[in-house]
Amino acid sequence: GENVKIGDNTSILDNVTIGDNTIICNNCIIGEPTNDYYYNQDYKNPETVIGSNSLIRSHTIIYSGCAIGDDFSTGHRVTIRENMKIGNHCRIGTLSDLQGLSEMGNYCWLHSNVHIGQHSKIGNFVFIYPYTVFTNDPHPPSNICIGPTVDDYTQIAVGAILLPGVKLGKHVLVGAH
Repeated sequence: GENVKIGDNTSILDNVTIGDNTIICNNCIIGEPTNDYYYNQDYKNPETVIGSNSLIRSHTIIYSGCAIGDDFSTGHRVTIRENMKIGNHCRIGTLSDLQGLSEMGNYCWLHSNVHIGQHSKIGNFVFIYPYTVFTNDPHPPSNICIGPTVDDYTQIAVGAILLPGVKLGKHVLVGAH
């Protein structure tokens, strides 16, 4: 896009589209290959899209196959794994870890140190406070991943743990711890 700024030591890999007026700070990786890259010599990096007017702070890693909307921002040292879908006007706080294969609506705010397990679904206008964990394996260790579902206008307070398959409706408040 136009007026994109990319910091020192940042790697932008194949098949990445960056929207206008986006800033990607130092030491980031955008379009990190999926695991298949290491085992398949015919690997082609899936498309990664970052919307316009976004701010990606230092040491953030965004894997390939992610689709991120406009007006997105991260704190420092955020990891967003493959095939994550994130809407417009979302913020992901420092040291947060999104394990991919999940969806997040518009106007969501994940504070620092939030962990979102694979196959989670987060609606619109959802606030998730620090040290919250979304788990996804109902019978560990297994190969089953059933992430929590959180509907619109929900807030999840500090240190909450959502278990696999939990479904929260609209306008829910989950208390701390």
